[in-house]
Amino acid sequence: MTPLHFSFSSAFTLGLMGLAFHRTHLLSALLCLEGMMLSLFIALALWTLQFESTNFSTAPMLLLAFSACEASTGLALLVATTRTHGDDRLQNLSLLQC
Repeated sequence: MTPLHFSFSSAFTLGLMGLAFHRTHLLSALLCLEGMMLSLFIALALWTLQFESTNFSTAPMLLLAFSACEASTGLALLVATTRTHGDDRLQNLSLLQC
């Protein structure tokens, strides 16, 4: 494994571990998701450049578009949660309450 591949896989793993273990605030979960998507985007872009394939050249842009949609949806949920519950702590959220 090259150092470049190791750095992107470790960035993705750190984002995943942050998402799994530090679930106190919704904003920190969204930041971990964005870090994971950024590492996936850069790894996929470098992969298409490495193989010089024109078939997969649109895949990084498609991933970036989905990442932007995910970020906007997450921020909209963050604003809605903060307005209704007063803060963004995940412990206060429950599916059983309206």
